[in-house]
Amino acid sequence: MVVMPLSALPEESFQRVLCVVAHPDDMEYGTSAAVARWTARGIRVGYLLLTRGEAGMPNPPEETARLRVAEQRAACAAVGVEDLTVLEHPDGVLVYSLDLRRDICREIRRFKPDVVLGGGTDIDTPHGFEQADHRAAGLATLDALRDADNRWVFPEQVDDEGLEPHSVRWFLVPGLAGSGATHGVDVTGEPLRRGVASLEAHAAYLAALPEHPAPADFIPMFTAMSGKAMGVEHAVLFRARDLQAPPEFNSETTQD
Repeated sequence: MVVMPLSALPEESFQRVLCVVAHPDDMEYGTSAAVARWTARGIRVGYLLLTRGEAGMPNPPEETARLRVAEQRAACAAVGVEDLTVLEHPDGVLVYSLDLRRDICREIRRFKPDVVLGGGTDIDTPHGFEQADHRAAGLATLDALRDADNRWVFPEQVDDEGLEPHSVRWFLVPGLAGSGATHGVDVTGEPLRRGVASLEAHAAYLAALPEHPAPADFIPMFTAMSGKAMGVEHAVLFRARDLQAPPEFNSETTQD
């Protein structure tokens, strides 16, 4: 059986990408290498962090929050991201809520992205059981996509804040070969180098994690595995959904 390589994500179809994650460092475990490629091609990328990551280190929470946000700014600089918004939802106990959807919706309407990159909502993943904050962030982001395009959902943002409804073209979730990935981004060379540097920018956070491998050791290994699915040296893979494409129907399930 011949397995066809995954298609490249159609980068010509978008100019603005909003990445929504729960914590500082969530973008840096490989995905930021794709961001580095996009910004080098003139695509504007913004990050929305839902928490400050204050529960992620043994330091006092406020000290940790200041440190992790500063490290996130350095990580953004490494991959050319100039738009960073950090909210103050509680780290470690993030919950799906209307308030969370409202905040994500506001940033979608403000930034007006063609692409929103969010997280998955599965409990069991190839990496193990997914962390609770990640699941809440992923589901709230998915729902906020529809919220942002409906002027009657959170109408105060339209009427009082002057934010117009906005329709997103693509929704991306990081994926793996054989686990639902549909498209990939070739990050061979400079994008990969910058992606590794972005995780290295979280130096204090990584130092607080016992036996955490060096970014330069494991990120190239994972992107090389993903590269095989695209037929390139190094890649980042995504499950990509074109939200403006007509629905596909399986003829076998629509027959009488």
